[in-house]
Amino acid sequence: MQMLYNDILSAKNQNRKLLAILLDPDKIDWENLELLIGKICSSPATHVFIGGSRVFTDRIDELIVEIKDRCALPILLFPGNPSQISHEADGILFLSLLSGRNPDFLIGHHVKAAPTLKNSKLEIIPTGYILIDSGSETAVAKVSGTNPLSDENEIVSTAIAGQMLGKKLIYLEAGSGAKNAVHTQIITSVSENLDIPLIVGGGIKTNAGIRNAYDAGADLVVIGTAFENDLNFFGND
Repeated sequence: MQMLYNDILSAKNQNRKLLAILLDPDKIDWENLELLIGKICSSPATHVFIGGSRVFTDRIDELIVEIKDRCALPILLFPGNPSQISHEADGILFLSLLSGRNPDFLIGHHVKAAPTLKNSKLEIIPTGYILIDSGSETAVAKVSGTNPLSDENEIVSTAIAGQMLGKKLIYLEAGSGAKNAVHTQIITSVSENLDIPLIVGGGIKTNAGIRNAYDAGADLVVIGTAFENDLNFFGND
């Protein structure tokens, strides 16, 4: 039963905006983990995403268990490869990098992960992942060996194709620590052409940036680097 996805879809239909905090397991300050979780719980976040382009730590399970012990927010995996799968999470964004033509990130990693996911209790949410040009090379582009998209018409067509292929979410990503966020005009153009929920992340550095993404048509905004750098981010304007 797709409970997590149905909640996201219901929020879209009700125009109730969602917010995810993305945690890179390699960047966790374990000595101050309790403080981090407390800040997440007191924030406006509705979801926690766990993952990154490259993850080397073997403590993903431990991290998720610690968060669950102190916080009731649903936890979704945001994996760069199958090694980041954890059975402790609630669900997984099954990402297909639609903006690139690297077969590993279109379907290859998915084939490797399929047997593990089939035997798990994770809610699997097929997600069309589109890397947007942000003015600088990001970790996603380096790891995937793909170029981000910059042409608005191509971005919109890619998002539409993702929906037609059966993706349940479309994720516009500027990349971790991106110089610039996804332009609001692109968000609006994609949103107007989709019936499924739209996620936007990367390069959003302020609360005003979150609001701008919502106003442009994002249903769920993801904050990662800005929160990592300032645990009081949501207390700032």
